[in-house]
Amino acid sequence: MGKTTSNAEGSKLRFSAFVIPLLLIFSACSSAPKRPAEIFSIRSMAESQMDLANKEADRGNYSLALDMLAEARRLAVSADDPSLRIRTALSQGNALFALDRVDEAEACWNTSLAEAERIKSRELAAVCRIHLARGTLLAEGGAETARSVRDTVTREMGSVGKDKLDTAFSWVVIGLAEKELGRPGEAEAAVKKSLAIHEKALYLEQAAYDWYLIASIRSQAGKYADAQAALESALILDRRSENSYGLATDWRALGDVYKKAGAAADAEIAWRRSAEIFRSLGQTEAAEDAGSRF
Repeated sequence: MGKTTSNAEGSKLRFSAFVIPLLLIFSACSSAPKRPAEIFSIRSMAESQMDLANKEADRGNYSLALDMLAEARRLAVSADDPSLRIRTALSQGNALFALDRVDEAEACWNTSLAEAERIKSRELAAVCRIHLARGTLLAEGGAETARSVRDTVTREMGSVGKDKLDTAFSWVVIGLAEKELGRPGEAEAAVKKSLAIHEKALYLEQAAYDWYLIASIRSQAGKYADAQAALESALILDRRSENSYGLATDWRALGDVYKKAGAAADAEIAWRRSAEIFRSLGQTEAAEDAGSRF
C-alpha cells in the first residue's frame, strides 16, 4: 500500500485538478478591464474634425473649412450617427453660404432638417429651422422677412434644449432681425445674451463677433463713440485668440465708424491696419477692399 493512493486522496487530487484551473480562469476574468458598451472613436474624430473646421470658418478660411468638413461628414456617415450627420451638414451650409453659394447652403440645411424630422429630434429640427431662417434673413432682408424670422426663431428656441451654443446662435439671429427692423435697443439686448454665453464659456472668437455685431448695431443708430468702444472690445478678444481674420475685419469696421464720425485720419490708419493684416493672411482681395477705402 506504500505506493498506492487511497480513495480519499485520489478524490482530493481530482478535485484540485478540476477546481484550480477554474479559479485561475475566473481570477483572470475578474481582473480584466470591462469592455465598453459603446465605441466612440470614429464619432470622436468626426466631432474633433468638425470643431476644427468651424474654427477655420470663424477665421474666414471657408474653403479650408469645407475641405475639413468633407472629412468630418465622411466620418459621421461611416459611423451612421444621425446627430453628427445633421450637424456636419449644418456647418457645411454655413461655410457655403459665406462663400455666396446660397443654393448649396440651403440644400445642406434642408437635408439636415429632413433627417432631424425623420429621427423625430425636436431639438435638432429647431436648430435646422433657425439656420434656414438666418439664411433667409441675410439673403433677402426687409422688414417683413425680419419679422417672420424673429417670430420663427423665438418660437423654435423653446425646442433648442440646453445646448448653450445653439441658444447663443438663436439670440444672434434674433439680434440680426431686430437690427433689420430698425430696433437697435432690442437688437443689442438680444446679442448681449449671446455675448454672455460666449464669454462665460470662454468662446473668445464668438464673443468677439458678438461685440462686432453690437458695434454694427450702434453704428447704424448713429452712436459712433459706442460703436468704437464695442470694436475695441472685439479687438481685445480677437488678439487673445490670435484670430487674425477677426482682427482685420475689426480694423476695417473701425475705419468705417471713424469715417462716419468725421475722423478721416483715424479712419485711414484703421483701414491701413486692416489691409496689412489681410495681406499677411494672403487674402489679397480683402486687402485691396480695405485699401481702397482711403
